[in-house]
Amino acid sequence: MAELDPVIHADARLRVMSALNTLGLNETMSFPKLREILAMTAGNLSTHLRKLEDAGYISQQKVIEGRSPATYVGITPAGVAAFDAYKRQLMELL
Repeated sequence: MAELDPVIHADARLRVMSALNTLGLNETMSFPKLREILAMTAGNLSTHLRKLEDAGYISQQKVIEGRSPATYVGITPAGVAAFDAYKRQLMELL
C-alpha cells in the first residue's frame, strides 16, 4: 500500500483540499470565504495554502477589486488527482 500524501494528510490541509475539491477545476473561492468555512485564522490558512501551492495542488490568484486586494484560491488538476489518490489510499487503509 502506498503512503498517504503527507502534504494533504495534515488536518488543516486536508480540510482545505476537501473544501476546494467541491469546486470545479476552473472555479475559485475567495480567501475570506474559505477562511470562514474552515474557521481558521488568516495566518494559519495562508501558511497551509502556501504548502499546497508549492506542491502544485492549488493556485492562488491575487487581484485588485476596486482599490482593495483580493485573493482567490482554486484546486489544480494535479490537486484533484492527488486528492483522489489520497482518498483511495485512505479507503484501502480503512
